[in-house]
Amino acid sequence: MNIAIFCGQLADDPEVRYTATGKAVTTFTLIIDREGQGKDYIPVVTWERLAESCGNRLSKGQTVAVTGRISYQRYTDQTGQRRTSCEVVASNVEFGGITNNYVNPF
Repeated sequence: MNIAIFCGQLADDPEVRYTATGKAVTTFTLIIDREGQGKDYIPVVTWERLAESCGNRLSKGQTVAVTGRISYQRYTDQTGQRRTSCEVVASNVEFGGITNNYVNPF
């Protein structure tokens, strides 16, 4: 089972883009303060209706709770080095007392 639940603040305003097929995708970084042990920066991606909602209603510094799955990608960069990236693909984002539980189809 791959379930991740995080609560933190947005590092920046969300970035909304659209795929070639017209699907909305929004990315943002969640800052999680580990109470004196540093901070974690978690990249989050949302899709379709949830992406549009996050893009319209979230802003830098806002506290949100994110539920989703952790996704790893392996790729080769332009210099030929093997790289791995990690992000949370959100299925639910709670902010401002509103729950946006649009299930990610991916």
